[in-house]
Amino acid sequence: WGVGDRVCALLAGGGYAELVAVDERHVLPVPDGLDLVEAAGLPEVVATVWSNVVLDAGLAPGETLLVHGGSSGIGTMAIQLATRLGARVAVTAGSPAKLEACRALGAEILIDYREQDFVEALLAATDGRGADVILDAIGGDYIDRDIRALARDGRIMVIGAQSGAPTSIALGQLMARRGRIWGTTLRARDAEDKARIVAAVRADVWPAVADGSVRPVVDRVFPL
Repeated sequence: WGVGDRVCALLAGGGYAELVAVDERHVLPVPDGLDLVEAAGLPEVVATVWSNVVLDAGLAPGETLLVHGGSSGIGTMAIQLATRLGARVAVTAGSPAKLEACRALGAEILIDYREQDFVEALLAATDGRGADVILDAIGGDYIDRDIRALARDGRIMVIGAQSGAPTSIALGQLMARRGRIWGTTLRARDAEDKARIVAAVRADVWPAVADGSVRPVVDRVFPL
């Protein structure tokens, strides 16, 4: 890296600043045609999605991914990356407008969680099979419901606990599906692991960012 390079980086925090120190292995080049505002929205979401959905859960072409909060930053990136892999994407969101935004990015199964039970809706849309991978930032009672929406050999990736509520799960149903539940955050990973993730993102995702086929969805911009 040299002075004047346009870069973005995966940070451990402290990004609301004019200057920041970062491990050079966590830095990514900003592709031509992408402005710095858009680039700022990429490292955290791409690293979160790629590490959980692909590197850990191993989402494969032809599998179904369920994303809770499909219109969020994580959700909109998960839709784009999963569809590029050849997976089918289901999303939950809280309004028709948000679901339409998800559909425009490639989501096929659209579930309004305010009006529908996501377990019933997903099972109906997949002929009773369920989702191979579930990306869940909600936690709480969603986890037990995720299990009921899970396909055999499915993987539930828990990346947040927005509900703030403790939960109990039906272990028998999880075992019958040979399912797995993983809980993780980027902040819990050490520098070496983050470097591994950033290297994978640069190799496997960054070409799609450079050609414009994967873009961050920026809703609003605020002054620093």
